[in-house]
Amino acid sequence: MNYQNNLEFAKQQDQLDPLKNFRNQFLIPRHKGEDVVYLCGNSLGLQPITAQQYLNDQLNNWKNLAVEGWFQGDDPWLDYHKSLSGSIARIVGAQENEVAVMNSLTVNLHLLMVSFYKPDNKRFKIIMEGGAFPSDQYAMESQVKYHGFDPKDAIIEIFPREGEFTLRTEDIISTIHQNQNELALVLFGGINYYTGQFFDLKAITDAAHQAGAYSGFDLAHAAGNVPLKLHEWGADFACWCSYKYMNSGPGGISGIFVHEKHFTDGQLNRFAGWWGYRQDNRFLMAPGFDPAHGANGWQVSTSPILLLALFKASMAIFDTAGDISILRRKSESLTGYLEFLINDINTNQNEEVFKIITPAAPETRGCQLSVVCKRNAKATFNFLAENGVIGDWREPDVIRLSPVPLYNTFEDVYKTAALLATSITTL
Repeated sequence: MNYQNNLEFAKQQDQLDPLKNFRNQFLIPRHKGEDVVYLCGNSLGLQPITAQQYLNDQLNNWKNLAVEGWFQGDDPWLDYHKSLSGSIARIVGAQENEVAVMNSLTVNLHLLMVSFYKPDNKRFKIIMEGGAFPSDQYAMESQVKYHGFDPKDAIIEIFPREGEFTLRTEDIISTIHQNQNELALVLFGGINYYTGQFFDLKAITDAAHQAGAYSGFDLAHAAGNVPLKLHEWGADFACWCSYKYMNSGPGGISGIFVHEKHFTDGQLNRFAGWWGYRQDNRFLMAPGFDPAHGANGWQVSTSPILLLALFKASMAIFDTAGDISILRRKSESLTGYLEFLINDINTNQNEEVFKIITPAAPETRGCQLSVVCKRNAKATFNFLAENGVIGDWREPDVIRLSPVPLYNTFEDVYKTAALLATSITTL
């Protein structure tokens, strides 16, 4: 696309956008009587207009059916979680029986590491990206300690080369190869929360398997953002939250992926609970855990129906929008336009006032640009907020801006860049 730095171009692209009407399916906060420019879907997605109705439907079932709601009504609660499997499987590139909607992200990460981090005196190391989101760091540190190892010895963090902001795939692969004799697990984020880098998950998975290790991914910033092919890539496991790009509400339900090749592996440990027991015999209340087939066998606790209802409202929108590749095309265009406008500001200033540290190649990023502000960084972020642009601040000088294809527009992007340009002379 040949971008232009003017409002008329942005409005024209919005008119041509085949997804333009989906914006009307979300509630957009207001600022001084106008819709905000919301570029913070990487932290919390907007509320679908239908969310309240989906929630009210289940509150009414509770009201009218009480405990019989588990077995009666239009959507009996006993199988309610399964009604989401098809939608989420399409989003993460899995078979329906390889996904389960359950718990919260870090809880699921721990449950999956129980199965897929099985260290011994020879193989005990974990490789992860340096600067991963703190929850991942804490989870891995505590798992390593639980097994009696020192995190300093067991956890290998890969950082970018000096002077660079993102990781090179060849450095990841090389590190895996160098530690292949001691490696138990490679556990990466799908997209790094700070830089917005989308890692080559297939290459990482292949290298992990060649080294005799498992591969797993935290897809908090990738699920619902970029196309994924977890089954095809052969990843062993993954988990994600749904309140960012999948708009399930603050603290919304999480989900897991377990590749079907592990379903009959009786050597995998797992922490069991009644809800993961095979459903046809669950109410016999028999001793001895007999897991449900597929990823549902990793469930522990009863499904939180109200959280699932909120998630279902958003999944209905994704289902209507079609294959995630459709969203991806618009995402690449929106993010590319923001990149073009920021680079244009720097050109006009004869100085790199705003440095984009997210990779430039579209296939190596999602709908996020992480921007280092070299002048008045926090003041610039506040200036955007005061003028109705909601982004995300990360210390010490980074603003994350994420134009989400379901509800953001080219005009949103244009207005944001115009305010960044104004901030240079205003602050």
